[in-house]
Amino acid sequence: MSLRYGSVLYAVKGSVAIVTLNRPEFRNALGGTIREDIIEVMAVAEANDSVRAIILTGAGSAFCSGGDLNELYLRAVQGQTIAEKTEPIRDRTLLAVYEAKKPVIAAVNGPAMGAGMNLALAADIRIASKEARFSQAHTMRGMMPDYGGTYLLPALLGSSKAYELICTGATLDAEEALRLGLVSDVVEPSTLMDRARTMAQAIALNAPIPIRLAKRAVQQHNLGGLREALARETAAQNVCYESQDAREGLRSFLEKRTPTFQGK
Repeated sequence: MSLRYGSVLYAVKGSVAIVTLNRPEFRNALGGTIREDIIEVMAVAEANDSVRAIILTGAGSAFCSGGDLNELYLRAVQGQTIAEKTEPIRDRTLLAVYEAKKPVIAAVNGPAMGAGMNLALAADIRIASKEARFSQAHTMRGMMPDYGGTYLLPALLGSSKAYELICTGATLDAEEALRLGLVSDVVEPSTLMDRARTMAQAIALNAPIPIRLAKRAVQQHNLGGLREALARETAAQNVCYESQDAREGLRSFLEKRTPTFQGK
């Protein structure tokens, strides 16, 4: 079975659902209706009792390039805040992946930048193509990580390395991501989906109840939780988003120049 939900493709093959971000012309940026579509498709997969595992991937050359900076810039110049427009849908998108009762495997086929990296981190397991790249690029545009980045990245790497990646905006290639433990495996682009399906099918052979309960137990090993972290991110992001530096960061991206930040 294969269906299209706006900017997301959905297919079920045996006991495995495949969710594909399908805005390749925008490098699968999280704009337009794609976030609503992700939420809807994840709910469809959750409701299908025959589905035992979910694969999340991207169409084209990118996994997800992050937030749609064109949309964010228009909102900024119109005086809209993050909370007014993006906070509820942003958080619901991330939670649709992170809180799925079924295991989610991110098959990272290309760059996963900013919010796109955090969407991949929300999956339970990540497999990367050799063409995958990862970056917390937010501070380069006058903003801070959202989509759960301040919770998910430290949980995987520890606070010091996570903060380094956030502050520098450094880009990690697939092999470095593997060395750090961000991904479980790195494969040739041509074998990525086969590898993800093989893992998903292996998971699907096991009992669903302990898999579901183990997922929650693993996620709750830290004090606090993702929802609390999302609330903290929203409050901090609103401060950043209303700053002159955020508008300069977005404007410089659209004008293809280096930003000049003034701390205002």
